[in-house]
This record gives sequence, C-alpha cells and structure tokens, in this order.
Amino acid sequence: MEKPRQVVRKFLARPQHEGAGAVVRRSIGRFELRYFDPFLVLDEFSVSAPAGFPDHPHRGFETVTYMLEGAVTHEDFEGHRGTIKAGDVQWMTAGRGIVHSEMPAAPGTSRGLQLWVNLSSQNKMIEPRYQEMQSKDIASTTSSDGVTVRVVAGHSMGARSPVCTRTPTMYLDFTVRPHAAARQPVPASWNAFAYVLEGEGVFAGGGAAEAADSSSSSKAGPHHLLLLGLQGDGVEVWNKSDKPLPVPAHRRRAHRRARGAAGALRHEHRGGDRRGRE
Repeated sequence: MEKPRQVVRKFLARPQHEGAGAVVRRSIGRFELRYFDPFLVLDEFSVSAPAGFPDHPHRGFETVTYMLEGAVTHEDFEGHRGTIKAGDVQWMTAGRGIVHSEMPAAPGTSRGLQLWVNLSSQNKMIEPRYQEMQSKDIASTTSSDGVTVRVVAGHSMGARSPVCTRTPTMYLDFTVRPHAAARQPVPASWNAFAYVLEGEGVFAGGGAAEAADSSSSSKAGPHHLLLLGLQGDGVEVWNKSDKPLPVPAHRRRAHRRARGAAGALRHEHRGGDRRGRE
C-alpha cells in the first residue's frame, strides 16, 4: 500500500429509537448520508428485553448482523429460526422478500452492528437465503505488531471469509493495539468507510484541511463513521494511545456492479424508520 485514502467526511452516529423500544446509532441511512452505494444502512444497535425488532419486511437487499455483546433470536415467516450470539454473523439475502423479527435472547443489553447492502437489479428478486457463522468459525489473524482482524467478508492479512457476497464486499473488524497501525488495501473505485467502536483512531489523510474543517479531521472516537475518498490504494489507521482500538468498511462500482467493503475498528486497553421498509 503506497498511498492511504484520505478522510473526506466524518459523522457522529447519535442514538435514536427504532423497532419496539430499541435504540440504534444510525450512520448510513440518516438525513446527512441517505445512501453510500452499495450501502443502504449502518446501525449500531442496543436492545434489552422486552424491547426489540418485531415482525418487519425486507426486500431487494442483504442484511448483515454482527453481534458484539449478548444475543439476538431471529425468526422469519417461513419458520427459519436461530440465535446470533456475541461474535457471530448472519448474512441474510432478502431477495424477493422476507418478513422476520429480531429479539434479544440474553439477559442485560445485547449490542451489535447491522449493515444493509444493496443488490443489483438482476438479484433483487432471487430466493431468500442465509449464511450464518459462529464466532469460532470466523477467519481471524494477528500481526506481529499487534493488529488483529476478523474477516466477516472478503480477505485481509492472509485470512479469507467463506461468505459469498452477491454484491462484492469486504467487511473487516480490526482491533489495533497501542502504538500499532492497521493497513488494508482497497481496490480502485471501491467506496470505503470505517466505523469506530471503541477508543480513538488516527486515520491517514485529512491534511491541511483538518485545521479549518473538523469534518475532515483524521481523528475519530467511538460511534464515528468516516467516509474515505477514492484517491489512494488503501486505508491506514493508527492507535497512538495506550488503549487498544476497534473499527468497520469499503465499496466499488464497475460496469453497473456495485462492490463494497465495510470495517469496524477497536483500540484495546493495555492495562422514517427504514427497518421495516422495502
């Protein structure tokens, strides 16, 4: 990787109510950023019983649920049922349409990320399908300088996910230990973003503009989404603190095919409602 992409915009995802008493921090799909092709929505959700997301429809895209804490039980109108626990992933292709519910299945607060990925016109009416992975089955590796990546989709640092993405996508969960840096190549013309879960990341780019415009600053803390420009061949983020750091994100369009990547970042410590819309 020779030239890291620059941060061109930064948003703080603020809490809002969704479903039946649940709370989400929506970064993609809100009024400042309605759509970031091919990504429709990115929610960091937090839910405790009896709140949740009762029956609601999806059609024409895929939903990716990545659990961070607790557990959520999923059930659809065709009887498919399962529980997504901390560290697990469910990649659901809604295709021609599905109605399902997502309700907390663990004591206390359950927390996770849900990303909506658009489908191309030729795939919007395909049969619904699920790809589900337990935490232990997600490809993961750690570099010698203390960067760990969990590969939900795509590949990174020699690890590759078995998930088949109709819209080519990379979804990577990095944890960056103190004074280490994560570097991830991104294909030319893919849209790319990062979302910070914990700690503070210092992203390459921003340049002189960051002194005059905080939206282009290269520093970001929890619940911030960073959009990365198209100039450059990858993403670079440093953890310059004494605490470990976590992040997710990316995408591309080529000949009318949307491609994408999403990322989550963690810094570690050393010592209307679109959920029901088509």
